[in-house]
Amino acid sequence: MNKSKIPVIESLKGQRAVVTGGSRGLGLGIVEALVGRGAQVTVVARNEMSLALVRERLGVHVVAADIATAGIADRVLGEVRPSIVVLNGGAVPHMGALDEQTWESFSVPWETDVKAGLYWIQAALRQPLAPGARVLVGSSGAAVQGSPLSGGYAGAKRMLWLMAGYANEISAGRNLGIHFQTLLPRQMVAGTGVGDAGAEVYSRAMGLSPGDFLAQCFGPPLEPRRFGEHVVAILTDPKFAGGFAFGLQGETGISIMEEVAS
Repeated sequence: MNKSKIPVIESLKGQRAVVTGGSRGLGLGIVEALVGRGAQVTVVARNEMSLALVRERLGVHVVAADIATAGIADRVLGEVRPSIVVLNGGAVPHMGALDEQTWESFSVPWETDVKAGLYWIQAALRQPLAPGARVLVGSSGAAVQGSPLSGGYAGAKRMLWLMAGYANEISAGRNLGIHFQTLLPRQMVAGTGVGDAGAEVYSRAMGLSPGDFLAQCFGPPLEPRRFGEHVVAILTDPKFAGGFAFGLQGETGISIMEEVAS
């Protein structure tokens, strides 16, 4: 039986890309990798100082905005008309056991990550983006194994994974030719807001330093720029054309966790 394939992007040179949360951490690694291949990148994030530094160093376009605000996605996608969108931005979850959470703290990832994902996926479908456009939705390994000390984070990341699948069904039903895929870092990444917060609380529970915890539980680190190179490979390498959900890890690289639906 033939498996479904997503057309690869043969060259990123001149391709217009939008990366949310691209001023630091994994998002910045993605921006660096795309710029390194000649893409014209627009970075959307809240911190104007961080955006200014990225613009000066990499020559990217920047938009200072809260990605979970209604209308921002429609405006940015309408102005840029990208062929590549990477939804990476999100909030640092409130860390604590389930019985220590309030609804307000528990739902932070839903009010930011999921809300932003909904707005940006909707905008991609409604405009719509041009046929062949790729939308990569950032999820997490927590969507697979859970994360008991980070409130609603794991559920929110699983919801984003599901939403990307729902969007593919809509795209196929309307013959839009837009392809949605999901990125799942399979380890905590030092130097990022979410990774540092998670490493701090889980290492304390195990009686380890954050560095020892990361090394013992995840092995070789996954640096943001390396993560970005993995994202580039997912966009351009034919061997990943059959994937819908991808696990990314320092030791094993890229693994296809779920294939494109037939």
